[in-house]
Amino acid sequence: MTLLCGAMLATLSGCVEMMVGGAVVGTVAASDRRTFGAQTEDQAIVVKAEIKVHNLVGDAGHVNINSFNRRALLTGEVRDQAMKEQVEREVRGIEGVASTVNELEVAGLSSFTSRSNDALITTKVKASLVDQKDISANTFKVVTERGAVFLMGRVTQREGTIAAEVARGVSGVTKVVKVFEYISEEEWKTYQPKPTPAQAAQGGGQ
Repeated sequence: MTLLCGAMLATLSGCVEMMVGGAVVGTVAASDRRTFGAQTEDQAIVVKAEIKVHNLVGDAGHVNINSFNRRALLTGEVRDQAMKEQVEREVRGIEGVASTVNELEVAGLSSFTSRSNDALITTKVKASLVDQKDISANTFKVVTERGAVFLMGRVTQREGTIAAEVARGVSGVTKVVKVFEYISEEEWKTYQPKPTPAQAAQGGGQ
């Protein structure tokens, strides 16, 4: 049951976590700045959108849908401008969607090699974010399409700038697109872990 709950939470937060004694559940919940309701709604939006888009596009396109805090990001390839606009209308009409970011390209379908490379780039960007001490990697959602990296999350301007620079430094990345919802530094402070009583006592004694 612990493993199942951990897997569900990792899916909702859009991040990859390592299981260490089942302790991941609290870590994921604390690091995601969306409410649990928003995480659940984002997952529902993606499922509904994938069904609608598949029925609309079929084999004439390759559309990926990601949702973060009810903002839907559309990436991939479609046959023509009319299809691009129609996909956005369909997704925008889904209950719970607050806004859409349409980054679909009118182009031929990407190859398996290209999609595999995108997956590798996403993994490398996430790993690079983990290495940064000034930001929390779990607050970012990384999407890669044809070498272009899209960064989503509820972050400060400072965090967004750092993450974008990190992503630009990863080999294979052609451009970085910020799809952030910005928060203030004051709100950022509310998400920082509070010191335990022992830590507070130790700090007061120094």
